[in-house]
Amino acid sequence: TVRDFSADVYCVRFSPDFNDDWRVDIDDLLVLIEHWRRHEPSLDLAPVPFGDGVVEVNDVAALMAYWQRELYDPSLLAHWKLDEAEGTTAADSAGNHDGTLTGGALWQPQGGRIDGALQLDGADDCVGTPFVLNPSSGIFSAFGWVRGGGPGQAILSQQGAADWLITTDDGALSTTRGVGRVGAPLVSTAVITDGEWRRVGLTSDRASRILYVDDVEVARDSQPGLLGSSFTGLYI
Repeated sequence: TVRDFSADVYCVRFSPDFNDDWRVDIDDLLVLIEHWRRHEPSLDLAPVPFGDGVVEVNDVAALMAYWQRELYDPSLLAHWKLDEAEGTTAADSAGNHDGTLTGGALWQPQGGRIDGALQLDGADDCVGTPFVLNPSSGIFSAFGWVRGGGPGQAILSQQGAADWLITTDDGALSTTRGVGRVGAPLVSTAVITDGEWRRVGLTSDRASRILYVDDVEVARDSQPGLLGSSFTGLYI
């Protein structure tokens, strides 16, 4: 999986976390078993770095070396698991950007797609964070699991600046207008307010923007990025 890149140089990270839940467990082992004795480069872990062309016992041994471990991605600037059980702090497990709950949001320790979740009322509940990055100044991506919500609501926004991930009046995933006088919103037709868990995301490389739902590209344009701010934090 390509995790980090700069200009024409990129880094491929060895990872037995096949379902991107940041831990190595039975779900990842089952993925290997489902592809047993097949040629699947994304699952061919051993021998490092390029595997041996087939999913077999060496790959299981490589996975088991990470069994029940949580993984850390060095490219992450911030990661809010939102799996706390009490309090008003949403911890950032990748950096120093702990968020603060406002508006009466409720922890759901057993209610998430991965462990716990945070229940928001869609009116005044949110998590506010310190400054993380300026979306108009570089390459970045933002992803999260969501369920429910309604049309015209924000998922992730920068305070006083851009709405990174929002829903349209039809409940489809969208992002705010790009930079410059010709900037325009990027709008998909992928409805995410259907009551199912959806993994939504936005990537920007200063040449194009792409929206994803469940890791499938649903919209793309050639805008250089989002309206930015170099000092405000995020609202989740």
